[in-house]
Amino acid sequence: MKRLYLDNAATSHPKPEAVYLAVDDALRGGGSAGRGSHQQGIAADREVFATRELLARLFGVASSERFIFCANATQALNLAIFGLLNNGDRVVTTSMEHNAVSRPLRALQDQGVEIVKVPADPYTGVVATADIQSACLAAPTRLLVINHVSNVFGSLQPLDGLGRWCRQQGIVLLVDGSQSAGQLPINLDELAIDLFAAPGHKGLLGPQGTGFLYVHEGIALRPLIYGGTGANSHSSRQPEILPERFESGTFNIPGLTGLGAALNFLLETGVEQIHQRETQLVQQLISGLSQIHGVQLYGPPAGQIRGSAVSFAIRDIDPATVGFLLDQRGIAVRTGLHCSPDSHRSCGTFPAGTIRVSPGFFTTAAQIDYFIEQVDSLKSIL
Repeated sequence: MKRLYLDNAATSHPKPEAVYLAVDDALRGGGSAGRGSHQQGIAADREVFATRELLARLFGVASSERFIFCANATQALNLAIFGLLNNGDRVVTTSMEHNAVSRPLRALQDQGVEIVKVPADPYTGVVATADIQSACLAAPTRLLVINHVSNVFGSLQPLDGLGRWCRQQGIVLLVDGSQSAGQLPINLDELAIDLFAAPGHKGLLGPQGTGFLYVHEGIALRPLIYGGTGANSHSSRQPEILPERFESGTFNIPGLTGLGAALNFLLETGVEQIHQRETQLVQQLISGLSQIHGVQLYGPPAGQIRGSAVSFAIRDIDPATVGFLLDQRGIAVRTGLHCSPDSHRSCGTFPAGTIRVSPGFFTTAAQIDYFIEQVDSLKSIL
């Protein structure tokens, strides 16, 4: 039985064919970026540089050295949070954050950093800009951390104008782009985002084990990891220049080469086209699920701009049971809290969580129809 993969919010699958080929070539090629002057080492250097340049192009940034490669978005968020904040700082965030934000902030809260969470609308999962601004102005605020798109409900948080407002107030803006990078057109300069973290393996369609943190000019961070950078080896101190200051240790050359191939695919296809396609699939999904008796949908309603994660539940049935039964039918979805318990508390789905289905660019309309049919048919055995 051919399986149907609908868990792209966790990691995208399948990848563009060029990604698989690029990873294979890199593994066979050998060499380590910044660790040798021989031809294989120089080739690895070029691959890393090319991928960094593609990120800058995709996100509308002139200087590619502002993109710091990380193992994933979690590491990137930790670098931003621990690298910026000090004891006594005040942080404003939202009730829609992933644990990759909530847990680092909680660790710093225990050390004297003040954390303020702005609640989301319980029906849409959207946080009002006015509420965010009010919370930021209640006391001197160092950092605003906001999840661009909810990995649970697909709620799109309004960023237009927020970055420039933060700069006027002297507040650093950190955006978690885990569910928006590669799925929504994003120009970091136009949005005036200071710090932007994203994984390479979700909407960017690259391999797992890749990610980045964008650091705007003028934002000073402490490194999260210290060690060899391939340059300035004579000094016992970490380099000051970017990106070397934050990139200690051996690069994931196969992963970054695959990410470069994925970025080329995104640029050639167009992120706007990808967004339009996924929007059509999500609207088809919402329309079909809403017609099934006993199904409760959560998050933004049909027609509202949103991300590709759709959460639902079947009345009086544990989401884990539904996920298990769908898996037995060859359909991969995710169930539970999705590493974002505060989101579920905000929208009334804690502690059971939801069934999350997330189509991707390579999902077809026929597959969505099949999924809806299978959910509907569960009524006969539940």
